[in-house]
Amino acid sequence: MRWQLIDRSYDLSRRVLVMGIVNVTPDSFSDGGKFFDIERAADHALELIAQGADILDIGGESTRPGSDAVSVEEELRRVVPVIERLAGKIQVPISIDTMKAEVARQAVAAGAQIINDVTALRGDPKMAGVAGETKAAVVLMHMIGTPKTMQQEPRYGDVVTEVGEFLRERMQAAEAAGIERERIALDPGIGFGKTLEHNVELFRRMGELAALGRPLLIGPSRKAFLGKLLGGAPPEERLEGTIAAVVASICAGARIVRVHDVGPVAKAVKVAQELAEGR
Repeated sequence: MRWQLIDRSYDLSRRVLVMGIVNVTPDSFSDGGKFFDIERAADHALELIAQGADILDIGGESTRPGSDAVSVEEELRRVVPVIERLAGKIQVPISIDTMKAEVARQAVAAGAQIINDVTALRGDPKMAGVAGETKAAVVLMHMIGTPKTMQQEPRYGDVVTEVGEFLRERMQAAEAAGIERERIALDPGIGFGKTLEHNVELFRRMGELAALGRPLLIGPSRKAFLGKLLGGAPPEERLEGTIAAVVASICAGARIVRVHDVGPVAKAVKVAQELAEGR
């Protein structure tokens, strides 16, 4: 299974990529404000690479449950200088985590190669065009509503079937907009409009989503469902749960894992790959 970026491609049939999270925001649920500065964010990105990150995912707008949107201008002010500071100086590709087409356009112009869109190209009617024109890779994620409303009593008949149907439809829409299939990765949106039971069911039946035929990205890092499974542990005490979720997802077919704690997760990924599939 090949994932095509702007200037490189990855054969993910026998490899899992670790995507390190760089939140340039004051209010992210886990590390809000910690790297809300160009220099600190860029330094943190370099630390994640040293720890084993294969991709850097840079975002300037929190998508935690209940979060408010920020303006295009503010989001650009947060992320573009960080990307410019890193692009051309690092070997790993940069992903821009955004719902806004103009942010994606300027981020790619600054050096990003991946557009990670939690709305799966639905939030901004110009986003698909930007992805098609720039030849950036895309991550299409499932979410009910918006980050502001997504956790307000989410309901499904069959969460895995409905998420799978949504991702299939969005993949077809992306292709119709001129985005080649090899550029698409899919994300079931763990924690985005899902209860604890919904998230657990997605993990138990993740193989059904992997069968869609595109790289599956899973982002369980420090999320609330892990805190519940760990008896109320706060975000900073969810590392072991994150590692367990990452390993479970790899065994079920995930090809990209998005995490805060790159160092320990990268080690777990290496062992999980070897045990699950060999190299």
